[in-house]
Amino acid sequence: MTDGTVLANATLVLPDGTIHGSLKIADGVIAAIDSGASVPAGAVDCDGDYVSPGLIELHTDNLERHIQPRPRVDWPHMAAILAHDAELAGTGITTVFDAMRVGSIPSGYGRYLAYARGLASELWSLREADALKISHFLHLRAEVCSETLIAEMAEFGPEDRVGMVSLMDHTPGQRQFRDMSKLETYIKGKLGLSDEQFADHVERLRSLQEQNGAVHERKAVAEARRYGAVLASHDDTTAEQVVVSAGHGVRLAEFPTTAEAAEACHRHGIDVMMGAPNLIRGGSHSGNVAAEELARADRLNILSSDYVPAALLVAAVRLGEIWGDVARGLGTVTSAPAEAVQLNDRGRLEHGRRADLIRFRLQDGFPALRGVWSRGNRVA
Repeated sequence: MTDGTVLANATLVLPDGTIHGSLKIADGVIAAIDSGASVPAGAVDCDGDYVSPGLIELHTDNLERHIQPRPRVDWPHMAAILAHDAELAGTGITTVFDAMRVGSIPSGYGRYLAYARGLASELWSLREADALKISHFLHLRAEVCSETLIAEMAEFGPEDRVGMVSLMDHTPGQRQFRDMSKLETYIKGKLGLSDEQFADHVERLRSLQEQNGAVHERKAVAEARRYGAVLASHDDTTAEQVVVSAGHGVRLAEFPTTAEAAEACHRHGIDVMMGAPNLIRGGSHSGNVAAEELARADRLNILSSDYVPAALLVAAVRLGEIWGDVARGLGTVTSAPAEAVQLNDRGRLEHGRRADLIRFRLQDGFPALRGVWSRGNRVA
């Protein structure tokens, strides 16, 4: 797409509904929106396809999957970043908050080693070289049940585009891992531990949380303020945990595991983000609350692709069907995440906003992408 290009004869997904019309791009932003079915000379005829803001992804493990495609395989990071960037562009995601864990456990079973600072530096070097297709920010996932969180977070600063910090606590017996039988199956399968080794692993993590959890949580909250990042909770399970999150200044809850927690988030003005795979599959793979249940109760605000980038647009369309409002469904992956992380230049089809756009049509009820643009440039 070049400046002055017009997408015409399109179903434009606006914040409060859809219209049949055209959209003009100039200097990388939306220059005009008009209603009507006419196709001016030189315009792109969209043949009635949907044209929506580009998708905004706040939580994805996809980059980690590319740098470690198999256990103990460390893929060349530059190649991994470029492949990740291209994959997201190909699914309609035009803004991503790349999730990187901070807070490592270099000792014991299933060692987790620090990697975020080095990977972020490689990501920013590619950005400076204009080698990336889409817009990238960092989402630091601060694991309080760890050994090295304070030192790792100190390596980042306001210049690192840290847009989001989430407070994670994967101590066995609570939150995501409250069902110890599911945790045992998962950990033994992943690490090949014996019964005795698994018991040692659980005791080690609980000891770490008791020793470091409180100080790590306070430090992560303070560091998020230093970066100027939005603070999120992760896997809140009880109303009491939500009260603690609200006290920290959390305004976004990632994947609350129960309806009770989601309801408490609503009372405290905290947006609820659920996984698109959960919605598509009809339930959580971990046995937690179903995203569709929260959607039907009007307790779901934002979707994340989590571990399947292509799930984001499919799930947003599905939400539109559930709610009987395609614009509202698409809003959970465009305007709502933009507002949650205070990105006021994108996420809506409005004059002056970034020309981050997708074009798609429905094929047997599923969205088929026909074009993706970032700042007015065709990227997929």
